[in-house]
Amino acid sequence: MGKKRIYLSSPHMSEEGYEKHYIKEAFDTNWIAPLGENVDAFEKELVAKINKEPDEPLYAAALSSGTAAIHLALKAVGVGEGDIVLCQDLTFSATVNPVIYQNATPVFIDSDHATWNMDPALLRKALGKYKDRVKAVMVVHLYGIAADMDPIIKLCQAYNVPLIEDAAESLGTTYKGRHTGTFGQYGIYSFNGNKIITTSGGGILVARDKEKISKARFWATQSRDAARHYEHSELGFNYRMSNVLAGIGRGQLKVLEERIQKKRYIYKYYKRELENLEGLSMMPMPSFQESNCWLSCITLKGKVRPIDIIVALEKENIESRPLWKPMHQQPFFEKYDFIGEGISKILFETGLCLPSDTKMTDEELDKVIAVIKGLF
Repeated sequence: MGKKRIYLSSPHMSEEGYEKHYIKEAFDTNWIAPLGENVDAFEKELVAKINKEPDEPLYAAALSSGTAAIHLALKAVGVGEGDIVLCQDLTFSATVNPVIYQNATPVFIDSDHATWNMDPALLRKALGKYKDRVKAVMVVHLYGIAADMDPIIKLCQAYNVPLIEDAAESLGTTYKGRHTGTFGQYGIYSFNGNKIITTSGGGILVARDKEKISKARFWATQSRDAARHYEHSELGFNYRMSNVLAGIGRGQLKVLEERIQKKRYIYKYYKRELENLEGLSMMPMPSFQESNCWLSCITLKGKVRPIDIIVALEKENIESRPLWKPMHQQPFFEKYDFIGEGISKILFETGLCLPSDTKMTDEELDKVIAVIKGLF
């Protein structure tokens, strides 16, 4: 009690007040509801940040959440009842829930040690097992670490299966110089309160196909047909981002690079101070990628367990979290097929997310480190 709270990853508004400027503009013009100048501009400004291929235009639809973006991506590639979607096992349930929305069947693919993300060798095995029933592959860039995209892309091309990238945690991460979320037929980003930048709540869907993004926008606005009256020839959803929240996003985009640099600083600080502790390893940083280091994570092998660190930090009013519990171990999803050897299970049992808040001072980092070192 009385100790200042150190958060895992909390919202961080710009010191310059960019967000307030765009929100005030929305209020002054009375564009409070969904749609408006901020929504249009946020879509374009985000694309300008992440699209490094000028000959390959990228288009975006700002939505109410990253989950909504995944849902519309699955709908756009035609996922439906009886179809299989190959999903990364080690992820948050929001990656997989929309598969169930579409009455499809998820099959979970284990991680590899090199990236903590989908193992391409196991993806090949799953594609061979389920063949024509596979309607999509859903890869995740976990904690901002890029999946090994080249072999995954080649497999999806060989089997003619659409690739969807869940880049909710990896805005700003690059794979061989190209931004995650821009490789697949669809990419999604999240702007939830704990993400590297936030719109309070929101997400975005990106694709190279302008018509498909237009269709997603149509679905996201209740599939309202072009008529004087309310006409609906397709099932619709209330998924568009509000003009006020898009204004927050526009302001946050202006400090995205600063936030990435601070996240990387935090990771390097932990690495320098902790990696010599016996049995402690930092999350992988493959040479083919440059991570945004959204959360700095560790694994433990020895007497000190993740729960020991979590409890010790809690006593100092410091927030930490276990790694995601694998989908194949979740009560709701355990009935679905799992392809792998249990790497995701080992990571869950031995892994921990450390405080990675971009407002953290060096003194606060030292406090976290001192608690951890005290346990060794």
